[in-house]
Amino acid sequence: MPAITANSATPATATPGDIPARLVLLLAAGAGLSVASLYYSQPMLGVIGADLGASHATVGLVPTLTQFGYALGILLLAPLGDRFDRRRVIVAKAVLLAIALVAGALSPGLTPLLVASLAIGLTATLAQDIVPAAATLAPELQRGKVVGMVMTGLLLGILLSRVVGGFVAEHFGWRTMFGIAAASIAMTAVVAWRGLPRFVPSTQLGYGALLGSLLALLREHGRLRRAALAQGLLAVGFSAFWSTLAVLLDGAPFHLGSSAAGAFGLAGAVAAFAAPVAGRIADKRGPELVTRLGAGLAALSFGLMFLMPLLPTQAKLWLLVAVVIGFDLGVQVALVGHQTIVYGIDPGARSRLNAVLFTGMFTGMATGAAAGSLLLAHYGWMGLAVLATGSSLAGLAVRLWPGRRVAG
Repeated sequence: MPAITANSATPATATPGDIPARLVLLLAAGAGLSVASLYYSQPMLGVIGADLGASHATVGLVPTLTQFGYALGILLLAPLGDRFDRRRVIVAKAVLLAIALVAGALSPGLTPLLVASLAIGLTATLAQDIVPAAATLAPELQRGKVVGMVMTGLLLGILLSRVVGGFVAEHFGWRTMFGIAAASIAMTAVVAWRGLPRFVPSTQLGYGALLGSLLALLREHGRLRRAALAQGLLAVGFSAFWSTLAVLLDGAPFHLGSSAAGAFGLAGAVAAFAAPVAGRIADKRGPELVTRLGAGLAALSFGLMFLMPLLPTQAKLWLLVAVVIGFDLGVQVALVGHQTIVYGIDPGARSRLNAVLFTGMFTGMATGAAAGSLLLAHYGWMGLAVLATGSSLAGLAVRLWPGRRVAG
């Protein structure tokens, strides 16, 4: 595919309305494969802990550091997409991510694996360069739809990574999974270099000023503050559930392996296909409605977990499937709505706006992973249910109250 230049005024170059379907597919695949690197470890925690002789609480630091690294990488690295050609940024991060995954596969103990997990989180932020690229190339009236399609790829990467991770870990070992992930990202780097368009930087700010502008954007735009806070609160429950599911299913009364934990990703994958629909609704009815619907559905779904003690074992599993479908759908629908709001604030600062939104989200993810492990260990399933339901209701409250006065 010949290279094209985004944001160019010359007739010979592509405009946002010219984005071809194959480019959207490339962006979606790249986003999915890169973000999947964050989640392969979650269903493998039982296998990793047994292999490295680590306790449940200690091995839980693997997803916690991965999510923390991702939040830190979004804050420190994602703004570079406004300063440099996004294609070069994406390729460089893909190379570094592949190296970090190889380091994870070769880790001789838990400490090196934790260091590799942090590096994986930092470099997997290339997904957050891909999504603003899609928003930049998409025409304004179809931005929600195009972003939703790319988000479908990203969300499928998140959810199906657990299925793949659990299966590969149980049958071939967790190190093999890290190796396969490294190979997929190396391939992504090659395809991105050959197939992605070149982007003209939208700012010439130095690195320090670029990071400083994040705070300026946060202070200036109330819509951005509300979006980051609400999505961060929804992410707390989302991450708490997925970070502890493998441990929960491994114990009584289920006694299931890592493949079972990963298989729940198939149920959650149903939600990924709602992203384009949410984007179309946001384009036609406004993103505020979409965020409220998503947050409300997440809170309702997490609330169903309070029924767990009343049900027999088989019914508990079916309830978990329903909960997964519901809260995944709610969280992802809300995210598409929030992205549509944020990307419409300032076209020249989309990478930085995206960095603020996802820093809030993945700070919530890291908080949820840490708090979920502690609550499950000390208070069992009900402690986790209180955290997930409460944080989702708080996210809904953020969307309901300010939205009455200021759209978005």
